[in-house]
Amino acid sequence: MPNWDPEAFENNMIADMRAHGGQVTQGPLAGHPLLVLTMTGARSGQPRRAILTYTRDNGDYIVAASAGGSPKDPVWLNNLRANPNVTIEAHTKTSSATARIVGDAEQGPLWAAHVAELPHFAEYPKKAGRLIPIVRLTPQQST
Repeated sequence: MPNWDPEAFENNMIADMRAHGGQVTQGPLAGHPLLVLTMTGARSGQPRRAILTYTRDNGDYIVAASAGGSPKDPVWLNNLRANPNVTIEAHTKTSSATARIVGDAEQGPLWAAHVAELPHFAEYPKKAGRLIPIVRLTPQQST
């Protein structure tokens, strides 16, 4: 069996998204609303990317730092804590954005709305044994 290459998997998914107006048409994430988040690595200072499922709230993109229900936060969350200035590619638009981990007052309603649109997220808090942080990505400009 050949070795799995996560970078090649991501590159192929991004190419599929770009070829189909931002929609993934094949593989396990086909049909899911996905965006490409590009950020600066907290330690390296180098560009890093993550492909994330999202929902929308008042023009912002809402992502859950679930790491698929892992007990640990995803690495990209620490990158956002260190540098909240990011780039989002969704549909056919690329936008500069600001990332903000939401506070307690927003957490519950945004989590409920996220799970309502993406029911598979409902099991993640129990599976992870932690509160799943919610991140609000506020676009600044489109290119």
